[in-house]
Amino acid sequence: MVEKHLNALAEVERYLKLQENKEMLRFITCGSVDDGKSTLIGRLLWDSKLIYEDQLASLKFDSKKVGTQGGAIDYALLLDGLQAEREQGITIDIAYRFFSTDKRKFIVADTPGHEQYTRNMVTGASTAEVAVILVDARKGLLTQTKRHSYLVSLVGIRNVVLAVNKMDLVGYDQNVFYSIVSKYQDFANQLGFENIVAIPVSALEGDNVISESNKMPWYDGTTLLSYLETVEAREGLSKGSFRFPVQWINRPSSEFRGFSGTVKSGGISVGDEIVVASSGQIARVDRIVTMDGSQVSAGTGEAITLTLNKEIDISRGELVASPKDRPTHSDQFRANLVWLHEDHLIPGRSYLAKLGGNIVPAQVTQLKEKVEVNTLQHLAGKTLEMNEVGIVNVALSRPLSFDSFGDNPATGSFILIDRQTNATVGAGMIQYALRRASNIHIQGLAISKKDRSVLLGQNPSCLWFTGLSGSGKSTIANAVAKTLHAQGRLTYVLDGDNVRHGINKDLGFKDEDRVENIRRVTEIAKLMVDAGIIVLCAFISPFAAERRLAKEIFGAGEFFEIFVDTPLEICEARDRKGLYSKARKGQLTNFTGIDSAYEKPEIPDLTVKGFDSTESEIVDQIIQLINP
Repeated sequence: MVEKHLNALAEVERYLKLQENKEMLRFITCGSVDDGKSTLIGRLLWDSKLIYEDQLASLKFDSKKVGTQGGAIDYALLLDGLQAEREQGITIDIAYRFFSTDKRKFIVADTPGHEQYTRNMVTGASTAEVAVILVDARKGLLTQTKRHSYLVSLVGIRNVVLAVNKMDLVGYDQNVFYSIVSKYQDFANQLGFENIVAIPVSALEGDNVISESNKMPWYDGTTLLSYLETVEAREGLSKGSFRFPVQWINRPSSEFRGFSGTVKSGGISVGDEIVVASSGQIARVDRIVTMDGSQVSAGTGEAITLTLNKEIDISRGELVASPKDRPTHSDQFRANLVWLHEDHLIPGRSYLAKLGGNIVPAQVTQLKEKVEVNTLQHLAGKTLEMNEVGIVNVALSRPLSFDSFGDNPATGSFILIDRQTNATVGAGMIQYALRRASNIHIQGLAISKKDRSVLLGQNPSCLWFTGLSGSGKSTIANAVAKTLHAQGRLTYVLDGDNVRHGINKDLGFKDEDRVENIRRVTEIAKLMVDAGIIVLCAFISPFAAERRLAKEIFGAGEFFEIFVDTPLEICEARDRKGLYSKARKGQLTNFTGIDSAYEKPEIPDLTVKGFDSTESEIVDQIIQLINP
């Protein structure tokens, strides 16, 4: 009895060891909505006998209750776990599933086909090595099929399965299959895939999923599972150059100072040289410490703490690398950008860029081209709408270390975050640094802002007046300037209308034009403050993001946001320029307060009522603000 028990334990240990040593393949299923992605994966799990008894019972019950197969087993329900998905019969979120065969372990990401959930598809593709792109044999190639194929190519996947699904619904017609394959090959030739394997399948009936189908004798290729078990996975990052973003400076005592993080690519051993990418400082690895103690080496994915043979300056967010293959360090780069939000991209607007362990203010300074996913043509454009892809220039508020995405996806990707809502609005893949940026330096000048301030006998500052058209911004700014002038102060008023007759006469009134308008004015105001002047800016400046950006480029105590709070109905009743009347008649588009939004300041430095206070009272409040 004891011997039988020991043999059973030994058998379990052998099985676990076998599972541990199996190679892992990550793949993604994608394509248009209702092409059968969830059903295909459900069929893989079902035919691989990887469903537990309780799951089987639940699947049978749910298939009768909310299934789409008339009470028969609905394999898609194994993946569509969200209530909304089951009610609509579509996939919304990413469903990850693990399964294993005798030859390999798998992690599969079932991603949504609906256009509005393209962001989830990009997330799933970012870690996959193979893409299974499904096409409904009845519908052929659709826009979303092409969009997903293009995104798959952008994130670096080079092995693609074209699974022409629902062959049972076209009578297993070989002409239908080969026609779709031919059209897809013509499209995909431009995407740089290394290997495209086309397989005719019926996910619902199981044809060519795990077992060869006898209903398509004209097809003599591989089944889907056989391909997934034998395809050569990409080498991954384990053999790439060493990249180690520092997540934490580990100092439990005065005797220990280490740098903690996760190895993103490559490997490191005790005695190896490392370089801090930003500063170029070089040291040798003294110890590699883990939760289980010290070890001689570490590879991709391992969480470690490095101690070095000498003291060098390393901060959280720094990228540690191999000196023989260093990453780029720059504050500007060109990238492919997938726009993920319903609010369109506004070039020039300040977003947050998350790159590695760093989050810094960033701007898309230029949209070079948009990519039309149906034809892969590169077109001119001023903005990106949701799910569109463009080639952009990005400027960061400070230099960071990175690689091109093609060389190292782990350190060559980034996301853009909206500064107001913290929503992820874009996902990017870096092409290369804009090296000209590294040739531009700040020129030191002999006379400083302080010298000019002393000469003028005043503290330079920017008074930023914001409010609706007709709120009284320009009137108040002029009155304040007049009072300061009488006190012997040097001032200048930058007025919204006046600058559009000169430096900004090339700009319209779309959101992107308004953003660029404020960006230019902010830079001019900064130069004036640097010259020692008190500059008064009277602009509607409807967007909080641009007002925040304006404030950030000034020094402490130099910027004052003044909200001229006059209700729309009073501004419209004044209508000295007849603009509201034209806007109401549809003769003037993109007019703030009518068909373009105004975002009120949440915490301005001062709010003044532009309708029930006298001009002198308002001026006194502002003078007291800058001279407390």
